[in-house]
Amino acid sequence: MLYFLDSADTQAIAAAFDLWPLAGVTTNPSLIAREKRPLRDLLLEIRRLIGPGTMFHVQLLGSEAGIMVEEAQRLRDLLGDGFHPKVPVTPQGLKAIRLLAGLGFEPTATAIVSPSQALLAARAGAAFTAPYVNRLDMINGDGVGVVGEIARLFALHGLPTKILAASFKSVQQVHGVATAGAHTVTLAPDLLGPLLSHPLTESGIAGFLADWAGCYGPGHTVLDALATP
Repeated sequence: MLYFLDSADTQAIAAAFDLWPLAGVTTNPSLIAREKRPLRDLLLEIRRLIGPGTMFHVQLLGSEAGIMVEEAQRLRDLLGDGFHPKVPVTPQGLKAIRLLAGLGFEPTATAIVSPSQALLAARAGAAFTAPYVNRLDMINGDGVGVVGEIARLFALHGLPTKILAASFKSVQQVHGVATAGAHTVTLAPDLLGPLLSHPLTESGIAGFLADWAGCYGPGHTVLDALATP
């Protein structure tokens, strides 16, 4: 499974890409607006931080398919290889996905909350579908269950479209979609740490360090120990 960072915060992006095995960045209009910066400057800085060719999903805002195609072309000219246009699952959005796929783009269908939306988007030519997990859970839905249904539909019909699950508030939701068949997830920066952290791991490491310090001295590394006759 691939991990994406869901952010337009350049400081958070730089810090996350320094540590975590991330495949790319996803953004949405709300995340971009939160930064209160000129769009061109912000997108180019994110591209610089994540590197050329790294997957970068940016949402289109046009209400008509023709405008969305123009937006995608301008963004591809700006961001180069690895750019993926995010397209909401509306009737005009499905048309845009079909047109974009015909032009060689690999669109991401976004704002998905049902298996039927995902199936339609995949048939239109979407390379990725982005079901919203926590948004479904917040209205007493089953976000993980929807991801599982989408995965079964794609397998049943032999569709190559990937599931890029989005909208998470807990590690359990992330684990759930991984076991349900999601190919990729996109996570806010504050979920990366909890995904890795566990008190048993931390206590085990603390025990190793205490035993080591008792023999070789506190703060000493393997390099220090090897240098000592």
